[in-house]
Order: sequence, then structure tokens, then C-alpha cells
Amino acid sequence: MMEKGGRGLSCRAAVCGIVVLLCATAFSCSLAAEFRRVKDGDMKLDGSLCSLPRSSAFELGVAAIAFLSVAQLVGTTAAATTMCASSSKPGKPVATGGRVAPVALLALSWVCFALAVILLATAASMNSGQRYGRGWMDGDCYVARNGVFGGAAALVVVTALLILGLTFATKTAAAGSSTTACARRDAACTTTIRVDAATGASPGQPGGRSKQ
Repeated sequence: MMEKGGRGLSCRAAVCGIVVLLCATAFSCSLAAEFRRVKDGDMKLDGSLCSLPRSSAFELGVAAIAFLSVAQLVGTTAAATTMCASSSKPGKPVATGGRVAPVALLALSWVCFALAVILLATAASMNSGQRYGRGWMDGDCYVARNGVFGGAAALVVVTALLILGLTFATKTAAAGSSTTACARRDAACTTTIRVDAATGASPGQPGGRSKQ
């Protein structure tokens, strides 16, 4: 039992380490993209046409999306697997109240993840280079505003915290389910012993009759 618990603890530590590492990398890429993005002064005009050069913020934004996506998938998949495994074991009741916090954290993590990806993808596409006559949309050139990549970096941090909270919440829910199951088994055992004592039955003498 201790070996199984130690294995589960090491797996959770590995998942948390992977999530922290990937989210830290995504955060660094987002911040770097904020300083490498194209600015209004980089725009070139030719009559009514405009163009913007390609910036390294494009590659940094794509890298941030990739690292954040892997972290989100790893963290949420591990947490969902733990929840399903704890509920599928025989003898363990499904604690509906204990599932509220993990489900809420799971939903919030996906919302923050989606917002971060939208910001990163939009800002990165604006830094992929905009040619004369094509621009970014309808022939017009667009520049990502100040703080777009920074806001995405903040959402990366929030997403990482939610994933870590989800990991510990699923651990607590599984432990609570196991404790409830053990308590119920102990109560059933105590009830059986009391019934046997009341009837005066013993293992070797059915019906409670004493042998003369």
C-alpha cells in the first residue's frame, strides 16, 4: 500500500514538474515576443498600400502556444485519469460534492487556456509579415497593441496555477473517497460484530447454543 501511494505521489510530482517547466517556457516566450513585436514605426507606406516586416515575435508566439498546449493536455489528462480511476474502483462511492472543485478548476483552466491561445495566435499572426496590398485583413496593416503578449503571459501563469490546483484537488478528492469507503467498511464490520454478540453466536457453535 505504501509502495502504491509512493508511486502515485511520484507521478503527481512528475506531472507538476512538467507543467511548471512547459508553462515557464511559454511565459518566457510570451514576454520575449512582447519586446520583439513590430511597432508602428516599422510600417512602410507606398501610396495607399502598406507593409510590415516579419518579426521574431511570430516564432516566439507559436512556440508559446505549443508549450502551453502540451502543458494543458498533460495536466488535464493526468487529472482526469485520476478522477476516473478513483470513481471506477469497486467499493469506492462516488463523492459528488468532492468533484465540484476539480470540475470547476478543469473548466476554468480550459477557459484561460483558450483566451491565452487566442491572444497569442492573433498577435503572432500580425508579426508574420504583411505585404503590400495584402496587409493583415482586407489589405490593411495591423499592429498588435502594447500588452497583448504580456496579457497572454499573465494568462499562461493563471492557467499553470489552475492546472496545479486541479492536480492537488483530484488527489484530495480521491483520498476523501477512499477514507469514506474505509469508514463504511469499518461501520459494517462493527454492525456485524454487534449482531453476533446480541445473538450469542460463536464461529464454532451456530445458533448460539452452548455445548454441554
